[in-house]
Amino acid sequence: MLVDRNVEPSCMYCRYGADIGYSEVACIRRGIMAGDGSCGSFRYEPTKRAPKAAQPPQLSGLSEDDFTV
Repeated sequence: MLVDRNVEPSCMYCRYGADIGYSEVACIRRGIMAGDGSCGSFRYEPTKRAPKAAQPPQLSGLSEDDFTV
């Protein structure tokens, strides 16, 4: 779920951080931080998360009878 309140703290999803590339984040409060780091000022910002890619459907268990009317 994209708006999960129980997300693990990460500077990449923090309200105070801005992605600057190279897995680093420019934090308003702490300066340059590692993207996977976190601190006590962490505030979750759901719009900074990208949804996980959808899994392809498992069609190997289907037979031709499943597609007939």
